Amino acid sequence: MDEAPHILVVDDDRRIRQLLQSYLLDNGFRVTVAANANEAREHMRGLMYDALVLDIMMPGETGLQLTQSLRAAGNAVPVLMLSALADPGDRISGLETGSDDYLAKPFEPRELVLRLQSMLRRQGGSGPGRAEVEFGGFTFHLQRGELRKDGEVIHLTSREKDFLRILAARAGQTVARNDLAPAGSEEGARSVDVQINRLRQKIEADPSLPIYLQTVRGIGYVLHVD
Repeated sequence: MDEAPHILVVDDDRRIRQLLQSYLLDNGFRVTVAANANEAREHMRGLMYDALVLDIMMPGETGLQLTQSLRAAGNAVPVLMLSALADPGDRISGLETGSDDYLAKPFEPRELVLRLQSMLRRQGGSGPGRAEVEFGGFTFHLQRGELRKDGEVIHLTSREKDFLRILAARAGQTVARNDLAPAGSEEGARSVDVQINRLRQKIEADPSLPIYLQTVRGIGYVLHVD
């Protein structure tokens, strides 16, 4: 199961969340559930999912708005939209915001599984991007949060794993400090610099002159990979 695709299900209907979770688990997926967009963002802050199953009509931030903001931030995770709205215009709106597929409610659970499998195949594997990144002799496995050098595991704290997952998932792109700060608190934002410095101690030959984990002044950080 450690290598099974990890799906984030986002739906404000508790019954549907439970049904989808149970069915997807029975079909070999790992599953995390969220009741709204805010909860989904918290889950995605420190973990990269292989796909999202996302309800369109949710209170607050809708599924369309969440997908649009993810795409604007450079997050290419595959998104399967669910909606009780069967009008073709609604389907087109979902696809225009960046979703990869659309399924109208009610639907057959088996069709959901087949559509997910098809989306994942189009991505070239079980996930939305690279399973591993390499830099400076290091290899980092995003799903396991495992950092190795010359076959030897380098110990990372849970926060260091979270940071490296986010940076590696967006390798070569600038990640804003606010995207790394827990809960967006002022204290958390200040602690980002401390965590980055600790990471540099483990991956840079000279942490004061970083080659791989670089600062983008006034914005955040970027991880350069091979």
